[in-house]
Amino acid sequence: MMKKIHIQYLFSFILLISVNISCSDDFVDVKSLDPNSEDFFNTEEDYRNAVVGAYDLLQATYQNVLLGEIASDNTLCGGENATDVIGFQQVDDMTHTSSNQQLRAIWGWMFSGVNRANYILEFQDKTDFTGKEEVLAHARFLRAYYYFELVKWFGDVPLAVDKRIQFGEQFDIDRTPKAEIYAQLELDLIYAADNLPAVQAITGLATKGAAQALLGKIYLYQDKFDEASAILETLITTGPYSLSPLYTDIFEHDDENNSESVFEVQYNDDQGASFNCLQCSEGNVAVGFSGVRAYVATPGTEGDIFSSGFSFNVPVQEAVDAFEADDTRKDVAILDIEAWATQTGITYGTGYEHTGYFNRKYIPRKRTDTAAGDRNLTNPNNYRAIRYADVLLMAAEAFNRKPTANDGKAQAYLNLVRQRAFGDMNHNITSTGSSLTEDILTERRVELLGEGHRFFDLVRTGEAAQKIPGFMAGKNELFPIPLIEIQLTGNRWDQNPGY
Repeated sequence: MMKKIHIQYLFSFILLISVNISCSDDFVDVKSLDPNSEDFFNTEEDYRNAVVGAYDLLQATYQNVLLGEIASDNTLCGGENATDVIGFQQVDDMTHTSSNQQLRAIWGWMFSGVNRANYILEFQDKTDFTGKEEVLAHARFLRAYYYFELVKWFGDVPLAVDKRIQFGEQFDIDRTPKAEIYAQLELDLIYAADNLPAVQAITGLATKGAAQALLGKIYLYQDKFDEASAILETLITTGPYSLSPLYTDIFEHDDENNSESVFEVQYNDDQGASFNCLQCSEGNVAVGFSGVRAYVATPGTEGDIFSSGFSFNVPVQEAVDAFEADDTRKDVAILDIEAWATQTGITYGTGYEHTGYFNRKYIPRKRTDTAAGDRNLTNPNNYRAIRYADVLLMAAEAFNRKPTANDGKAQAYLNLVRQRAFGDMNHNITSTGSSLTEDILTERRVELLGEGHRFFDLVRTGEAAQKIPGFMAGKNELFPIPLIEIQLTGNRWDQNPGY
């Protein structure tokens, strides 16, 4: 097991103080890591350990995924009662403010990820070794990943390139227009795509295809459809990916990191957690939150495949009804708990806003491990951050929406996804123009339901105000900058509109 070195910084507006450079239960005191330090980045191992630390914050994105669903029209917050994790409840009701603790955590965790990546890049010229270009490519991919999350949630944020944001700088640093941030992320991902291999020897590390896919998504979010279609087409025609034959298998433990996985956040049950330190978990915390409350099954029976959770993130009937008849994805994405109880004899409890449905992709599976801490916080389910099906649907949208549309190619990529879903070609889409655009967006909803993309899809396509209850146009496209961050700058920053 790799060591975990906790380096203490005081970041002005970065809330996660402890910086993990690698992974274990050991805590090691280190000397100052100021730019004149001679104590680190003297060997290849130092750089590679720092990369492990930069990857570590990906596990904190569980909350981004969970809230990306709760904020959308796919699910209700749920939980035990109306005040259970009040920050989640507020986002669900679109009543969140700049004091929301969960939004503050997203800000802090993502900026911690940015700082870890920038820590490597700040010292990129200190020591030379063979293969350093790939190390830097990992850092730039991760910087782009974390910054993309920040821009999606908060819009304009401070941009730091190849340097950490240090204590004291908060009085001089400004929020950077998101267009400038996107321009930097494009450069980062082009570099990453040029310097990462198509296939990694170590599972979970970013690849050339992961960088291309994220670049295509960033282009799509800027309505750069020509650029998006070009890079996604390159990925589709040259990459090593394919749709998993059976949608039913994708989200099970035995099928993690399969042929459809372009980028997957790795989780395990090696380390426990508590509600006082959710980011301490090596497990996927969102899974326990989304589980069925008080789930009990007779050992050895058909229902003995799931375990209990906290009944958050419960799908609504309208999302269930979005699936067409004979769509095999419905029963993979949605657990109809009443029908399941009748079929298997399991018993369960009901929580707040109980709909009768659960996000089957990411609810706790039965386990035999003995992980320390609260087992609801240490589920080892990987998050499929970018699936090949997502790539195909992004490419379909880009070809359909670019200035000189190619609806034939858009249909072809869309229908590859649908042919797996229905097992035939009888459900192929033949629409064109704006009707095809809507068909693609509908397909994204059902294909990716429960995976945290829906809210941002609705925002970037201008449909959020019509689809999400309580959503206010001109306000809720972004979330508020945490109040403490503005106060730490001496109130030099303006808040996002409406907050």
